[in-house]
Amino acid sequence: MDPVSGPVHLVDASLYVFRAWHSMPPEFEDREGWPVNAVHGFARFLLELLERQKPSRIAIAFDESLDSNFRNDIYPAYKANRDAAPEELKRQFAHCQRLCRALGLPVLADGRYEADDLIGAALGHVRRAGHAGLIVSADKDLSQLLDADDEQWDYARNERWRADGVKARYGVHAHQIADYLGLTGDAIDNIPGVPGIGAKTAATLLGHFGSLDAIYERLGEVPYLRLRGSAQHAQRLQEHRETALLSRRLATIDVNAPLPADFGTAERRPANAAGLEAICEDLRFGPMTRRRLLSA
Repeated sequence: MDPVSGPVHLVDASLYVFRAWHSMPPEFEDREGWPVNAVHGFARFLLELLERQKPSRIAIAFDESLDSNFRNDIYPAYKANRDAAPEELKRQFAHCQRLCRALGLPVLADGRYEADDLIGAALGHVRRAGHAGLIVSADKDLSQLLDADDEQWDYARNERWRADGVKARYGVHAHQIADYLGLTGDAIDNIPGVPGIGAKTAATLLGHFGSLDAIYERLGEVPYLRLRGSAQHAQRLQEHRETALLSRRLATIDVNAPLPADFGTAERRPANAAGLEAICEDLRFGPMTRRRLLSA
């Protein structure tokens, strides 16, 4: 891949930090005795990505506030099914941001917006400058952003798809993802959706009507669809209309999230060798990781 003409890499860092937190053994500690297993795992992922892709334009998006964001103002129960992030994990997120900045990688983080929103804002920004985006994440929510030459990459499975490949994966088109989640909800984020409307029914409804708004505009047609339980589905949709619209709002990525003033078009900056050395000392990275970080 040509690093100059290649896409802007937009990395959903939180996904990979959480994966490392759950999968790496807790034997890694910093100089103060705090666990740093998630940082070590994230660093391995990040180094492999940089060595493999050599991107000249890249941004790393983090969930700055792990316990609350603007969606909780709309719906206080948003993500309320999750345990609060422990201090050990919050510290590691801060270390991961510090590592990225020392490597010269633009970092996106905001106390009110999630990583998905920051990726959406960044993608729109670089598109307007003539660049395609490559979203590095397995999160289906992010597929709603795909358009034209953009791609999404599930790095762990090495699967890549564009907007025209979303339907084969999820049963609906990229621009229907938020409407789809408005109907089905999302148990991971505690988005309620419409009770009794599952993935297949939601996909069928959106395939027929095109959008959630069109479903409600033509709700009287739903009982006559060749769909098992269509009359009951129409009743559920009627009874839970406000919940469906709320759920769609929660699932919609806010592409107007704020970006850093110096974001530019996500150009990678020179690494800070002294900063990297300090991080290696603080987090007790081994000699091989140190060499890779200094040459990444």
